[in-house]
Amino acid sequence: MKTSHTSRIHHPIGLVLQILVCATILVFSAISKAQTPADPTNEHILLVLPFDNLTPATAPANALTGSQSNLDWIREAAPEILNSRFTSAGFIPLTREDRLYALDHLGLPETFQPSRATALRIAQTLDANYILIGSYSESGTTLTLKARIVDVAKLRLSDEITQSGELAQLIPLLNSLAWRITRNLDPHFGVGEETFKAAGSKIRLDAFEQYVRGLTEHDTDERLRHLKRATELSPNFTEAWVATGKLQFANQQYEQAAVSFGKVIHPENGSDPAELEAGFYRGLSLIFSGNYPKAEEAFAAVARILPLPEVVNNQAVAISRRGRDASNPIALFRQATAADPTDADYHFNLAVSLHRHGDKAEALTELAQTLRLHPNDSEAKAAEAAWSVNPEKAAPDGSPIEPLERIKRTYDGAAFRQAALMMDQVEAARLAALPAAERAARLSKSAHEKLDRGLLLESERGYQAALAADDHSAEAHAGLAQVRERAGDTETARKEARAALDRHPNPQTSLDAYLVLARVDLAANRLPEARDEAAEAIKLDASNRAAKDLRKTIDARIDTRDTSPTTRPDPTAKP
Repeated sequence: MKTSHTSRIHHPIGLVLQILVCATILVFSAISKAQTPADPTNEHILLVLPFDNLTPATAPANALTGSQSNLDWIREAAPEILNSRFTSAGFIPLTREDRLYALDHLGLPETFQPSRATALRIAQTLDANYILIGSYSESGTTLTLKARIVDVAKLRLSDEITQSGELAQLIPLLNSLAWRITRNLDPHFGVGEETFKAAGSKIRLDAFEQYVRGLTEHDTDERLRHLKRATELSPNFTEAWVATGKLQFANQQYEQAAVSFGKVIHPENGSDPAELEAGFYRGLSLIFSGNYPKAEEAFAAVARILPLPEVVNNQAVAISRRGRDASNPIALFRQATAADPTDADYHFNLAVSLHRHGDKAEALTELAQTLRLHPNDSEAKAAEAAWSVNPEKAAPDGSPIEPLERIKRTYDGAAFRQAALMMDQVEAARLAALPAAERAARLSKSAHEKLDRGLLLESERGYQAALAADDHSAEAHAGLAQVRERAGDTETARKEARAALDRHPNPQTSLDAYLVLARVDLAANRLPEARDEAAEAIKLDASNRAAKDLRKTIDARIDTRDTSPTTRPDPTAKP
């Protein structure tokens, strides 16, 4: 896999590569045993450019917004939605920050709309495999989206992919466009269009517009106003909370930023990338607001998933600032220097911590390493001079010369994504070495966790992978039935639920399958079938609240139908 914009990234290779080296034997063993083909999405690094607004300037005022110019926000909305779906599909889309970096690197303004040749230069700067160029136009309440894929290596332009529909359905339209592009890039991609369409369905369109405007406005107060409005309209809008927190953090509103980042974090969600980023920035916000115990907890939570050097370093800094000798930060500073020995700040922090805890000799050794890496580090020079001449020397005010450990302030999203991808590959290799049934069970469990978080697209991918490992997995069929039910694909949901029951599932899986069938048949007004299926669910678990509530709803619907004027017998009618 190519690495995006390597020239500007501090690669987190130290600790992550240690993990990979330890797993190397397992990786090669798994590949040799399973002969699993490489995931084709690993080479799908995508650059989605802002869409052109091709609505004629003479077009009548929009029926929804009252102004054609108000639709300019869609040019940035399209990459945001498409990138989100491509990420969920397992591709590697480059972020808006990546694109802005490339424009700045090439000396181009943020609003520059590149030609095809310039787009190729941007893609090459970022090591992208594909560029997505698109446009949109509006007529009345109808929006037409058009997109083409540029294969950077082959310099080949795909046929135009078009999606049209009501302007009010912008997010589902972009979801459908994303599905068609995904199928173009990977014809074997198995997730259904309905699942793509359902992704992000809880985000209101007006909230999403406010979010995009909050990203693109130049006035800080206006940006914050738009972002806060987005979170008011959609309180669970993760991206809007993260953007709000970042803006507050940049404005040194640290306590408010910590609250905003905290809205995103749910410990049970594990390795969700947005939550890892929010956790890192929440830790920074708490450090700068002086809440060191909470900062330590925030960084520790991220480090449990991705123990990258900047995270471990900041966790150690929080411990040090907290003054907890019982939790000596030296071990964590050592971990950071081992993970990235080329970063002078990590050696400096280890030196300061060692000196503070009485190990003067090793402190000077680490300080010397700091100066080898950064010869002009004035703070390190001053500390070395003071510690070498008189380790106990005090400053003019009588206090010991003890500089503070340095905080890593930048979250390198690309580095985190690379590290997460490497760890995912190791986990995939472990799974590939398992027997098919066990592999399917583990994949189904992971998919179920994603389903509980409302991540339909990621969940379906997991269940599809489980079925690819073992088509006899009742858990995978039942899980896929639940995904398709939530996506509105009732026929596939019914089919998968029946497939689960045909495979002699355990009681919990049978319960899940019967509940899907009962809900689907209730929605289709097939009340006798729904009643029987709910009854089967109750037989499996008489205390299950969902089953009992569903049975009550079905019985009430049957009673209402039986006593309605159209079905009630007429007492005056002759026999």
